[in-house]
Amino acid sequence: MLSQSSERVIRHFQQEDLPLLGELYESVQTIEGATFWWVGDEDNWSNVYCAFEDGKIVAKGQVSIISVISTGCTEKNKHCIYINLKTLSERQQDYLLLDELYSPLFKRAIELKSTLPPEYKTILCVGNDSKETANNQFFIQKGYRPLNSLYHMTRDLTQPIPELTLSEEFEFSHWSMNTSSEEKEYLEIDTEIWPDAPLGLASLSEHKSNALWTSMIVRQSSTIIGGLMVWQEKDHGVIEDVFVREPWRKKGIARFLLTKALTYLQDHQLPFVDLTVLTTNQSALTLYESVGFDTDGEEVRYFVTLD
Repeated sequence: MLSQSSERVIRHFQQEDLPLLGELYESVQTIEGATFWWVGDEDNWSNVYCAFEDGKIVAKGQVSIISVISTGCTEKNKHCIYINLKTLSERQQDYLLLDELYSPLFKRAIELKSTLPPEYKTILCVGNDSKETANNQFFIQKGYRPLNSLYHMTRDLTQPIPELTLSEEFEFSHWSMNTSSEEKEYLEIDTEIWPDAPLGLASLSEHKSNALWTSMIVRQSSTIIGGLMVWQEKDHGVIEDVFVREPWRKKGIARFLLTKALTYLQDHQLPFVDLTVLTTNQSALTLYESVGFDTDGEEVRYFVTLD
């Protein structure tokens, strides 16, 4: 047990809490656009904390390492740990409750930071729907500053998908990344594309564990020049990590890869697919709209630096 008052107990999530967690989830889902993390497998429960009152979970929080900077990157890069903290819908503005649960989450974030390569700084971030004003305001009051914002975009898979072709000099294939050397190769490309927020092996492994996961790539000779990942999440598809390396951009490669991913998910009878994109990335927004994606929400992110 982490803490206890006359009315509230805070401790790690346990197996027997699952029905109560479901009740909390249903309450949180009544908040428009609310972002709720599931607790994951048992080996993740050391990162999950719940607040109990009268036999109910009234709030749940967790932290997770999202990106790890590899040795050799510039000093401006930072490791990213994210936090997710939710209450029952009627308790959104109960900042005393949020603050009491935030304390062990912050301490756990410091512990996770100590496991990361020390030559880079670490930031603790939170991402919420822009309409989650009470939750966002809590973190702002804790000293969190704006990081960035992303559009959430969806695509109806019952609608026709364009059929595109590649230039004969390029070759399309699926890439399973079955070996550690292949994963390393992918992560090196990922760091090249997104040096400020590389994916990292842990996140790659998590992606690969999802249903219907596959990587799709385009090569020129033996060189990987573009790619993306796609998988099923609950009842819909997800597209992630769409990239084309600098010398091969503006050749239709990204648009071709997207249509392949859409067709793959459509062939598996999924009704829709979603993705996220930085609100400032106008070229990517134009690309996604060109293959039928529409914007249906905005996520705002805030951060503090962990000393």
